[in-house]
Amino acid sequence: MASRGWGTKVGIAVLVLALVAGGAWGAWTWLGRDTGAARAAAEKVAAGLAAGELPPGVVTGEPTGEGEGLAAIVEDMEGAKHAVSVASVTEPESGSATATLRHEWSVPGAEKPWTYETPVELRKGDETWTGVWSPAMVAPDLTDAETLRLKRTQAERADILGPDGKPIVTERPIQRVGIDKTKVSGAAAATSARALGTALDINVDKFVTAVQQAGPKAFVEAITVRSGSPEEQAARAVDAPGVFLVAGTRELAPTATFARPILGTVGEATAEIIEKSGGTVSAGDVVGKGGIQEAQNAQLSGQPGVTVSAVGGGDPRVLFETAPVAGKPVTVTLDIATQNAAEAALADIEPASAIVAIRPSTGAVLAAASGPGSNGQSTATQGRFPPGSTFKTVSTLALLRSGVTPSTPVECTQTFVVDGRQFKNVDSYPKDALGKVPFSTAFANSCNTAFMRLGADLEPAALPTAAAGLGLTADPSLGVPTFLGSVPTPKPGTDEAASMIGQSKVQASPLGMATVAASIAAGKTVTPTLVTGVEPDASDGDGGAGSSALPTASPSGSASASPASPAASGSPAASPTGATPTPSNPITAAEAKQLQTLMRGVVEQGSADFLLDVPGAPVLAKTGTAEFGEAGALKEHAWMIGIQGDLAVAVLVVEGEGGASTAGPVLEKFLRAVA
Repeated sequence: MASRGWGTKVGIAVLVLALVAGGAWGAWTWLGRDTGAARAAAEKVAAGLAAGELPPGVVTGEPTGEGEGLAAIVEDMEGAKHAVSVASVTEPESGSATATLRHEWSVPGAEKPWTYETPVELRKGDETWTGVWSPAMVAPDLTDAETLRLKRTQAERADILGPDGKPIVTERPIQRVGIDKTKVSGAAAATSARALGTALDINVDKFVTAVQQAGPKAFVEAITVRSGSPEEQAARAVDAPGVFLVAGTRELAPTATFARPILGTVGEATAEIIEKSGGTVSAGDVVGKGGIQEAQNAQLSGQPGVTVSAVGGGDPRVLFETAPVAGKPVTVTLDIATQNAAEAALADIEPASAIVAIRPSTGAVLAAASGPGSNGQSTATQGRFPPGSTFKTVSTLALLRSGVTPSTPVECTQTFVVDGRQFKNVDSYPKDALGKVPFSTAFANSCNTAFMRLGADLEPAALPTAAAGLGLTADPSLGVPTFLGSVPTPKPGTDEAASMIGQSKVQASPLGMATVAASIAAGKTVTPTLVTGVEPDASDGDGGAGSSALPTASPSGSASASPASPAASGSPAASPTGATPTPSNPITAAEAKQLQTLMRGVVEQGSADFLLDVPGAPVLAKTGTAEFGEAGALKEHAWMIGIQGDLAVAVLVVEGEGGASTAGPVLEKFLRAVA
């Protein structure tokens, strides 16, 4: 009996312990499930806050009226990106828990993100956990009456300086011309807009439509003009209600045309620029457009200031703020007087045209002017055209290296046939320079046929190597998109013959041919420089302007007629921190001396004798004409390069009548102006 009683007691104890343990395990399991469910609810709240919209069932109590709730609170955050994560969740107790959310706003223009933490109450309903709405879950201590507002303050834009440290592009007075609809309305506003648009020679219909569609308190801008300009005077002369001029300032060059394709302009960001900026540019921002202003916009524009405020509940509360950081200047090598002289020399030329001037001793680009016929494109630095006989300087370097000397007798005939195709000299070629003549005579008079005969004996790589030695095919770091030249290895036959005289697939820009002239003048390979003082991380590279909008030339493959060649590859994007490799076979001082003598012969006994009396140091030159277009309707690119002292110049007129007759007078006018 005793043993049976003891066994019964033991069994009861075991049963009680099992029940207690089972209950505890169940409680712990239930608690763990609540913790997980509460965290999951917090994760849903975090995801909704980040998305700017809380899906149904995620929170309770969010106002749903117009202008209320989460969407209204973040509406004015202007594209800032909001990331929200769950930092922690308290242990659930009596169906309630509190989560801590970690917020990070990537604010456009701010160097660092805006970070903070907010609480969110979690409650368990019918087996489901949800968040409890409170504006304070969006931003610290936010009240029902408050919303968030992001304000950007643009930094002071830096100047573009000249080599002397004085501003070239700086704040100058302007007038914003438009229609003030608070002063005129209805049909009268449209009538005034039409009168103003006509006086300013803008798209009248487009401006009238903009005025009609604008609100009753809008100022509809027609154009921004320089103070004191003819456009301002034209606007002030319009006697119509609502015409209004608003004074201001803007970063401008000395004149409206001064190196405009190189420097670019500054203006209000377009919708396209804003869209492509990835949030770094907002409506109303002033940005660089084209040229250096666009390529170096990051450095010039600086860092905008950012303020996030809680507004609507009385005085605004600043929640996050960064001060604007002013832009840093960029320095260019352009010389104002030299650039003005170049632009003046091109002012009356109707076709696209360009002048580039380089200081050989330093490589500094003193002028890079594109004429009015270039229609805003930088023919000077991005044009791609066959350089014609100016390229004979490159061919001559290759020939000198093969053993030809200025006194070597060469055969110069009026025509020359290569693989059944006839090449010829210009019709006006002097008869006394035909026959067996010294190479110097063939160079001075630009004998195509002599160069073609000599080129047949060159190694295939001779021309590309000579071009590289003169800096023509380098990829320099100018701070803006540029193209110097392209000289593919020619194929034997007509390609080789045409390449010797700067046609076929050979292409160059005026900048490229000015670099060739500079290398000859310096007695070493010159690398041109244009933009200095650029920070490594400030460049926008090609800025969306890396490819030229200029029409690609269709050069003929010979001096008379041959098939058009395809365009060279795209121009390289500028890289201010990149380095131009040293060519494998740079021009030497001795080689340069021979080329200088030959180029002086062009002035003394060739087609550039009109440069003999230019004041200053003796002028060295080479003319060039390159035919392009279809057989029977050929046109000519007119080229000329020149050297005078420490100045190397290239001139191009895209459609002319010959290097000496079209480009020559432009070069002379320029040299006399800078003498």
